[in-house]
Amino acid sequence: MKIDYRNNVPALLVLVRVFLANVKVSIRIRAFIKAMLYAVVASLGLSFSVVAQENVSAQNTSSERADTLPSILPSSADASQTSPQIAPQSVPQATDVVVVNPHPQTTSDWLMQLSEVVKTQNFEVAFVQSRAGRETIPFLWRHGVLEDGTSMEQLNLQNGPGREQIRVNGIVSVFEPDVSPYSLRSEFINGPIPSELLHHPDRLKSGYEFVSVGRARVAGRPAQQIRIVSRDNSRFSYQLWLDEDSGMVLKLNMLDLQGGLLEQIQVTSLKITDAPDDYFARINQASLPKPMALTQKQSRQPNWEVKYLPNGMEEVRGDTRRLALTGQVVEYKMYSDGLVDVSVYVQPIEDALGGDIALRNEVSTFLTLKAGKAQVTVLGEIPLQTAKAIATSISAVNNSND
Repeated sequence: MKIDYRNNVPALLVLVRVFLANVKVSIRIRAFIKAMLYAVVASLGLSFSVVAQENVSAQNTSSERADTLPSILPSSADASQTSPQIAPQSVPQATDVVVVNPHPQTTSDWLMQLSEVVKTQNFEVAFVQSRAGRETIPFLWRHGVLEDGTSMEQLNLQNGPGREQIRVNGIVSVFEPDVSPYSLRSEFINGPIPSELLHHPDRLKSGYEFVSVGRARVAGRPAQQIRIVSRDNSRFSYQLWLDEDSGMVLKLNMLDLQGGLLEQIQVTSLKITDAPDDYFARINQASLPKPMALTQKQSRQPNWEVKYLPNGMEEVRGDTRRLALTGQVVEYKMYSDGLVDVSVYVQPIEDALGGDIALRNEVSTFLTLKAGKAQVTVLGEIPLQTAKAIATSISAVNNSND
């Protein structure tokens, strides 16, 4: 956003359908879960833009309210309003690669090589995202640097009606079915591969250790394998394979605490060229939606704090909002370590619906429990025990009764 979060935002409302598909609870509790998930999805729709701007300037603290989302995602939009530029093309099979840096040695060198290639090179990458029990999702990812220095990027979902993001310098335009096209200010496209890993891997080192495994072979290409391990064992770990010639990502696995595979991203074709793809020349930049004006608003700060967070995880936004489906007022904070985002909601115990709830689906955890005079909900791609540790660590500040 990626759930998504700052880094990994799935198609809107997918999370709601997935979590509720097999939940056998009362209608009131289902309504509460649905309202909470809708609020998280709405938050994630804007969070990647806000966080990207925060990364550019450490002094800027985002306080924009994500409840402005309905103005750009109306409930009754023309289903035909997808990308007006060109139709998605077939996935390329070429594997031409330009060597960027032939002498990386350490894991830091390889990560710097990765960051360099995604920022400066003209490339076209086809990859698939896979999770157990789910259909494989194919993507097409392009990047180009035009003669005038303009940086352009495209991420296209290849299945179904499609979802497309187009970035021109610091503006990302989003086109998807049933939603009016819109644009946000962001330096990165928000896709399945965490943007912090691609662009600022050094910022992940406070929460994760990068361990060199050695050479391997992926998609017929020699690769360097790197393990990404949570320093406090509170989060899932990753396996990363980088192309030896270019430094580009070839494969990324997410593993649970026992080493089982949760999610895999696998590159199926890679092409790095001297000139940008012709696709970018055909984009009419004047036809792209104008970026939303996100102005800072003053809102009441939540009167609670989280005492426990995994290493390297920090608060990136906070707000007070009313859930659209239930009318309940909740206080909200989002925390991130660059790879994982965690949303925490707190509301008065008198507004609680039902008892404690713990749901796990693939990589995501939804936990709701009563803590003192509040009901706490934690949602994110973290183990259940970590979500519980976060929820039970919440305490009041400023003599609050929460």
